Amino acid sequence: MNEVIIIGAGLAGSEAALQLSKRGIKVKLYEMRPEKTTGAHVGGDCAEFVCSNSLGSSDITNASGLLKKEMELLGGELIRIAIENSVPAGNALAIAREDFSKAVTKRIQEDPNIELIREEIVKIPDGNVILASGPLTSNSLAESIKSFTQSEHLHFFDAIAPIVEVDSINFEKAFWASRYDKGEASYINCPMNKEEYEKFYNILINAPRIEQHEVDKKSRFFESCLPVEVLASRGVDTLRFGPMKPVGLVDKRTGIENYAVVQLRQDNSAKTLFNLVGFQTNLKWGAQKELLQSIPGLENVNIVRYGVMHRNTFINSPKILNPTMEARDRQGLFFAGQLTGTEGYTESIATGMLAGINMAKRILGEELIILPEECILGALTRYISDERHLEDSKFSFQPINSNWALVPPVELPKKERKNKKLKNELLAKRSLEVLEIFLTV
Repeated sequence: MNEVIIIGAGLAGSEAALQLSKRGIKVKLYEMRPEKTTGAHVGGDCAEFVCSNSLGSSDITNASGLLKKEMELLGGELIRIAIENSVPAGNALAIAREDFSKAVTKRIQEDPNIELIREEIVKIPDGNVILASGPLTSNSLAESIKSFTQSEHLHFFDAIAPIVEVDSINFEKAFWASRYDKGEASYINCPMNKEEYEKFYNILINAPRIEQHEVDKKSRFFESCLPVEVLASRGVDTLRFGPMKPVGLVDKRTGIENYAVVQLRQDNSAKTLFNLVGFQTNLKWGAQKELLQSIPGLENVNIVRYGVMHRNTFINSPKILNPTMEARDRQGLFFAGQLTGTEGYTESIATGMLAGINMAKRILGEELIILPEECILGALTRYISDERHLEDSKFSFQPINSNWALVPPVELPKKERKNKKLKNELLAKRSLEVLEIFLTV
């Protein structure tokens, strides 16, 4: 049977469905929302962005930017829709999240090869299946996955940043700029002097947090998406060298280099909503309001969505997956998205793309592709499926973003070995050359 069941119409599942459809394969795409919610999603559209509206840098000398370029070369569908629904974000690709999700949903609903079914799947079906149920997989399906994998799931907490109304921001204090003036001045920046920062910091570290359930207290935070209060607990200057770093952000009205800066990024196409960059949080809502209103420029800010924190679920991929995204112990069963332990929106789309391509090849009797390790996506999928991790007692598999440490290094002249920009340029150039050769063979 050539039909494929995809569980989850998030970023990975939607991309996989479109990849299969354009190869003439029928898809039943199951999505439990809006009949059953996740606690983090707000609507029922496909490919909803939850935590942030940014896909990261578009610069190919950045690992995330290179991954986007690789996806374009491989025929990614959602990356095109993201570009069509982008909003100004300096050198990054950020999207108007509602417009993007509606565009993806419309594309899927109009596709004659895809049937979108609003129904919860509670166990892994027989046949050709792509599991892309995401980090908020329902408990019933999670139990079925646990039974198949014969191992406990790993959990970590993910937190969502608040979103505020732009008209409530005081631009006598806030200013528009992008770091180092790269691209348009598309971020709103709220500057702080030392006294203002210390006041903010004291409010933050003493603010009440939402209590976790006992079962959740054993879970871990993911280092790339730590709540702002957890970062602050590591030291008074941690935020100033992290999400609140002031370097490259100077208010041209004053010329002052600030002690710390809070950045806000456009969240919708109408430019009425902005989210606080790096401000994922699990503070109680009253505490969030007090904290945000202590930031210069946000004294009277209107918060339209408070930050929340939720538990994410992912499989022990080194034990379960091949780098093709297919399960080792069951032909025709693929996993994709954050469920595999790849972290990030771009990575979710990319693994959904690869799962869709390889599922099509499985059905059509063609050889499945394993991307070259010199490519970001190839390196990422090889890493999460590397059985050697299982032999290392000190290794604890946890979600990972695309990054340069995953790809083989390049040799640089001795005098250039500390030239990070040159190294990244060479890595990007090599990746695209290798991928183009791979696609022509």
